[in-house]
Amino acid sequence: MAEVPGDLKFAETHEWARVEDDGTVTVGISDHAQESLGDVVFVELPEVDAEVDAKGEAGVVESVKAASDIYAPVAGTIIAVNETLEETPETVNESPYGDGWFFKLKPNDLNQMHDLLSPEDYENFCENEDDH
Repeated sequence: MAEVPGDLKFAETHEWARVEDDGTVTVGISDHAQESLGDVVFVELPEVDAEVDAKGEAGVVESVKAASDIYAPVAGTIIAVNETLEETPETVNESPYGDGWFFKLKPNDLNQMHDLLSPEDYENFCENEDDH
């Protein structure tokens, strides 16, 4: 498993969230998720200015194995999407915590970040999930 950056929080649906200096939140999927999916071949991103709910569907990622919904870890308004993924979806596999981000949002309530898992808790969650 790739080194998990310490500034990330995780949803149990395998999205990561990072609060940026300007108070916005960048969202992607974890290394564990991209590894489980296999080679990503298509990403459907949300529309800019769309309102998303915490745990609400915000997009789709398709791989050679399966399609999975992408959920917003916190509620807010989409302010940017990673258009690079439309042309090169494999970026998600190559750099899940860097260039493979999905979207940025302006959160309605940053306190929702406290509901997400720390990197350590997320790793434990993944280990327990893999055992089932």
